[in-house]
Amino acid sequence: MVGLMALPAPSRAQDAVGTCGDANSPYAVVQIDTFPRLDLELARTSQEHQLGLGDREYVPPDSGMLFVYQSPSTESYWMYHTLIPLSIAWIDRNGSIVDIQDMPRLNDPYDQQEAGRHVYTPSGAYWYALEVNEGWFVQHGVGVGQQIVFCLGGA
Repeated sequence: MVGLMALPAPSRAQDAVGTCGDANSPYAVVQIDTFPRLDLELARTSQEHQLGLGDREYVPPDSGMLFVYQSPSTESYWMYHTLIPLSIAWIDRNGSIVDIQDMPRLNDPYDQQEAGRHVYTPSGAYWYALEVNEGWFVQHGVGVGQQIVFCLGGA
């Protein structure tokens, strides 16, 4: 289980990540401040990162995927094999949102060349990436610089 909570002020790194829940569970539950609950799948391995939310025709409202990295990353994301439009928030180790971008659906999600022309690169290094249905962050007033507290099983 993963918990997220928006904080009004920055916190120390050790405050951003706590331990709880089942470390091997592929699912997480997220609550950001008073906003709707997010039910998330976890992507912790390189293989899970590559698969992401690809080849899915639907992601329920208030659902998504949290990508967890073991060290700072600057990897870009793309929409290859991704059938639905998404928004992504990149989050640093301290739990601060570094960047948020919308990633529209490609005309042909299976065209690698088209996907390669639409690459999404964060403005800084991150430890977590949170993908949700496109527009979720704007609809819920979640923005860059906002603090999030994680509760990751076995983190």
